[in-house]
Amino acid sequence: MPSTIRTLDTDVVIIGGGLGGVAAAIAVCRAGRRAILTDETDWLGGQMTSQAVPPDEHPWVEQFGITASYRALREGIRDYYRRNYPLRPEARALPELNPGAGRVSKLCHEPRVAVAVIDELLQPYRSAGLLTVLYEQRPTSVHMDDDRCTGVTVVADDGTETRLAGAYVLDATETGILLDLGGVESVIGAEAKAEFDEPHAPDAAQPLNQQGITFCFAVSHHDGEDHTIDKPEMYDFWRSYQPAFWPAPLIGFVAPDPRTLEAGTRTFEPNPDVDPLAVSADQSADAGDKELWGFRRILARKLFADGTFDSDICVVNWPLNDYWLEPLIGAGDTTAEKALDEARQLSLSVLYWLQTEAPRADGGFGFPGLKPRPDVTGTTDGLAKAPYVREARRIKAVTTITERDVSADLLGVTGRTRYDDSIGVGSYRLDLHPSTGGDNYVDVPSVPFEIPLGALIPRRVTNLLPAGKNIGTTHISNGCYRLHPVEWNVGEVAGELAAFCLDSPLEPRDVQADPNTFADFAAVLDRHGIERRWPEVQGY
Repeated sequence: MPSTIRTLDTDVVIIGGGLGGVAAAIAVCRAGRRAILTDETDWLGGQMTSQAVPPDEHPWVEQFGITASYRALREGIRDYYRRNYPLRPEARALPELNPGAGRVSKLCHEPRVAVAVIDELLQPYRSAGLLTVLYEQRPTSVHMDDDRCTGVTVVADDGTETRLAGAYVLDATETGILLDLGGVESVIGAEAKAEFDEPHAPDAAQPLNQQGITFCFAVSHHDGEDHTIDKPEMYDFWRSYQPAFWPAPLIGFVAPDPRTLEAGTRTFEPNPDVDPLAVSADQSADAGDKELWGFRRILARKLFADGTFDSDICVVNWPLNDYWLEPLIGAGDTTAEKALDEARQLSLSVLYWLQTEAPRADGGFGFPGLKPRPDVTGTTDGLAKAPYVREARRIKAVTTITERDVSADLLGVTGRTRYDDSIGVGSYRLDLHPSTGGDNYVDVPSVPFEIPLGALIPRRVTNLLPAGKNIGTTHISNGCYRLHPVEWNVGEVAGELAAFCLDSPLEPRDVQADPNTFADFAAVLDRHGIERRWPEVQGY
C-alpha cells in the first residue's frame, strides 16, 4: 500500500538547521510566530557542528560587527566550558576564553559544545510550542503555485515523508537545494567577467566551477599507542595525486600560501609544550596556517587542570584535504555522490598518511599515535557528519553583491560600499579555495561590508527566501560572505523579515523597496541588536 504523507502546518518553514536556519528560528519564535526547523543530520549548527569547522570570524568580533544573538551563542559556548570543564583559574577568568587556543579563531571549541548551546538557545521556544525541530530530514520536493511556495516535502532516513506548509519558506540548506527544487531563479559556479566586470571572474561563465568541499575530521595524539586505520580504498590514488597548479603531491606538507601562491612547507607537531594562553588568533596579522596542529585546535589540554586531558584535540581542515575533482552542485546526483565519496576517501587518506608516512622532526616517518575522534564528531570514523560546503546555489536577487563592492584593492582599505537597505555587517578576506574548474586559491583583501536586504529578495518568487550562503552574491564575493557570523546574520534577518511580513499585508520586496517601510523594519532589527553599520575600521 502507498505510504500516507503527513502534513504539518506552521507560520514559517525553515529547511536546513545550520547557523542560518538556527538564527532564523530564533528570530521567528521570539516574534511569537511558529516555525518548523529541519536538518539532514541529527545535530543543529551546520558549519560549527556537523561540519566541524571552528568559527571563521573577523578581528573585531569581541567588540562589534556581529548580531547580539550570535554574541549570545559565542558567550554561551564559553560559559559551557566554565560550567562543565575543570579550567585552569587563569583560563576560567579570561573574558575572551578560547578553549582550543586555535590560531584560526578567537573561539575554537568542540562541535558537541556548540550543539548543546544551540539546544539551550532554542529550548524556550520548543517548550512554548512555537518551535518544532525535525532531524535527519532531506528535502525532496518544493511545491509552487505560480510565484508562491506552498510547501516542502521532506523524507526521513526510514522513508517517511512529511509535507511542511507555511506562509513563508526559508532555504537555509548548505547547497541552496530549495532554489533548484522550486525553480527559483538562481546561479551556480562562476559568473562571466562581462556580467559584473569582476577582476577575478573568468571570461566565460563556468557553472560547474565551484569551490572545493572538505570532510573535516578530529584527532588527538597519544605517544606509545598505535591508532593506525586500515588503508583507505583510494589511498594509492590520493597519495600520488598532484594538481597541475600545486607544487608537490596534494597529500604532503608542501602547499601554496593561499595569499601569495608561493610554495611553502607546513609544520606538524602534536601536543607542543607551549602555554596556550600565549596564543593569539588574529587573521588580519597572521593567517596562522603554517603550523597545522595549532591552526584549528579545538581543545588545548594545557588550559585545563593537570591530568584532565592527555592530548589536545585538533580539526584537520587543511590544504591537504580540500576536494575539488567533481562539483557537488548542478551535475546530477551521481556526480554529487561521487564527489562526497571521493572527498571522504581523501580525508581518510590524509589521516592514514599522517599516521604512516608523514615526516617527523626527528627524521622518522608517521604518527601512529594519531587517534581519530569519532566521539568528537559524532560519527563512526571520525569524519564530520557532513562536508564543509563553501559555495551554494545563489538566488538571482534584487541586489547582487560583487567583487567590486568588497575588494580592498578596488575600494582601498578604508573604502566602503554603503547600502540604504543594510541589514547587517560582516568582514572576511575574499577567500576562495581551489575549485572544480582548476583554479588555485584566490585570497585577497576585502573591506568590512554591509549586507543589503536586496540580496535576500528573489526577483520573482514572493515567499521563499534565502537564509544562508545562498543570497545574491557571486562566485567571487561569496568568498567573504560565506562565513559563520554572516550566515547567522542572514538567517536571523530572513526570520525577522518573515515575521514582519506576517504581521502585515506586505511582501518582502515591499519592505525592501519602500524607504518608510524599510525604516520600520530596520527599527525591529535595531531593537534585537542586529548591527547594520561599521565604525571606522579598515580592510585586511
